[in-house]
Amino acid sequence: MAGIRRRLWLGSGLAAGALLWRAAATAQDRVVDVEIRDHRFIPDRLSVAVGTTVRWTNHERRTSHSVLFTGAAAQESDRLFPGDHWQRRFTERGSYPYTCGPHPEMKGLVVVE
Repeated sequence: MAGIRRRLWLGSGLAAGALLWRAAATAQDRVVDVEIRDHRFIPDRLSVAVGTTVRWTNHERRTSHSVLFTGAAAQESDRLFPGDHWQRRFTERGSYPYTCGPHPEMKGLVVVE
């Protein structure tokens, strides 16, 4: 009887480990899209899990934009011309405010939980 319990316990532990691995892999494979349209980021606020990639795509007709993070997470995309996209994977929890380099009135926020 003890051997059966041990096998059941071991089997359930392996299953739980597989589920945790699957959840981690799912977060790392997840891509969330942000549109750049009408001089706005849509949506302008996101909450995502650690490991998520956010992809910004310029849907304007004639205007270029960039995605500019400042502070400790400083990083700026190249200029995104109509139809271009840029992405960033978020590997640490925190709040990541950003703007458009050429249009600082455009603002967004990524919260990584």
